[in-house]
Amino acid sequence: MFRNMRRFKQQLSAQECVDVLAHAPRGILAVHGEDGYPYAFPMNYIYLDGKIYFHCAKAGHKLDALASNDKVSFCVMDEGFRKSGDWALNIKSIVIFGCVKKIDAAQETVEIVRQIGLKYYPTAEGVEEEIRKAVAQVQILELSIDHMTGKLVNES
Repeated sequence: MFRNMRRFKQQLSAQECVDVLAHAPRGILAVHGEDGYPYAFPMNYIYLDGKIYFHCAKAGHKLDALASNDKVSFCVMDEGFRKSGDWALNIKSIVIFGCVKKIDAAQETVEIVRQIGLKYYPTAEGVEEEIRKAVAQVQILELSIDHMTGKLVNES
């Protein structure tokens, strides 16, 4: 169903893909938008137990798109590195295909919001304050991974 990577010599292992997912700050989520147009947007996320979780508002364009088609693509890349004496960046990028569903259970929402917050906020206290103030307005989305590939690319 999914294509093999054409440039297989640059392919990352499954563990290398997970390592990038665990550390990259954000990615681009793409959904099937309106009138046949794709709709892609940057998202903060957390990778937990083989799934990816996002938070968003409880209404909006992305939720409307997901209600009509739950298949998505998600792409992340690391900060890259330069080899000694080389100008070009070497970047690890990951592309994921999967399906997204909404998480509506209150306790699960709080726990996932907490995990996302701990990835981004400077203090655990700040995370707990945000949970108290805003968790009622938060929708959690869970991306189940159907296919994941990664590769190392040199920009030169």
